[in-house]
Amino acid sequence: MTWVWIVVGIIVVFAVVVVISSVKVVHQATAAVIERLGRFQRVAEPGLTLILPFIDQVRRVIDLREQVIDLPPNPVITKDNVTVNIDTVLYYQITDPIKVTYEIANLRLAIEQLTVTTLRSLIGEMELDQSLYSREQINSRLRVVLDEATDSWGVKVNRVELKNIEPPEDIQQAMEKQMRAERDKRAAILTAEGEKQAAILRAEGEREAAIRSAEGEKQSAILRAEGQANALRTTQQAQADAIRMVFAAIHEGDPTPELLAVRYLETLGRMAEGEATKIVVPYESSALLGALSSLQAAMQLPSHKTPSDE
Repeated sequence: MTWVWIVVGIIVVFAVVVVISSVKVVHQATAAVIERLGRFQRVAEPGLTLILPFIDQVRRVIDLREQVIDLPPNPVITKDNVTVNIDTVLYYQITDPIKVTYEIANLRLAIEQLTVTTLRSLIGEMELDQSLYSREQINSRLRVVLDEATDSWGVKVNRVELKNIEPPEDIQQAMEKQMRAERDKRAAILTAEGEKQAAILRAEGEREAAIRSAEGEKQSAILRAEGQANALRTTQQAQADAIRMVFAAIHEGDPTPELLAVRYLETLGRMAEGEATKIVVPYESSALLGALSSLQAAMQLPSHKTPSDE
């Protein structure tokens, strides 16, 4: 009976091994290529999948996520015979597990070599300056060429980036001198523009100041003229009031012609003391002058008497 239990144990172990080997788990974002007796049978999707033990086998598990290849610096010759070292980064993704399994033996090596040869072909058509300033154009053309070439391998090239383009040391020094000269030129232009704007602003400020000064002088002159006119009018009004007061006082005292003549001359004298020195003698002054002559004659009569008259 012992051998019976041994056989049963062997059968149980064999059954367990068969069950375990017939169950496979495919992880997310991967695909399993399954072959049956050496020939392609199917592609297992993520999850639990069953295979026939000893007949089916998993040939390869494909990672369907985007992958990165960082290429080391490679020497490339430009159109003007300048050797530059270029670092490249390539992003690709497997889209067809069957093609990538059976159409290409070493996918990574094939992509690296294809990238290097394509890059040399593209850079060889450009001069150094153009290659330095046309990275986006180079990236785009390189991606299109690689995507078309790798399509038959079940691979899609998503992006290609040139990390660094390093010219020789002497070329770098010459470029640095050129960039320094360009910066100095831009600085000189900016300085000249700044001085020009400053001169324009100063001229505009001086013009505005002159205009405002002229306006101020104009307003000051107008105010002075108005003040002088008001003062003159006030003086003339005061003189007129004084004349009227004198005239009224004289008439109230019932003056004689001689007294009127004297008061008139006194008034003319006071008028001459003002700012308006021009005196207009009225037409009636002849009568007053006659009265003055009569007054003077009357005052001089005693001085002409003779001793015989006494």
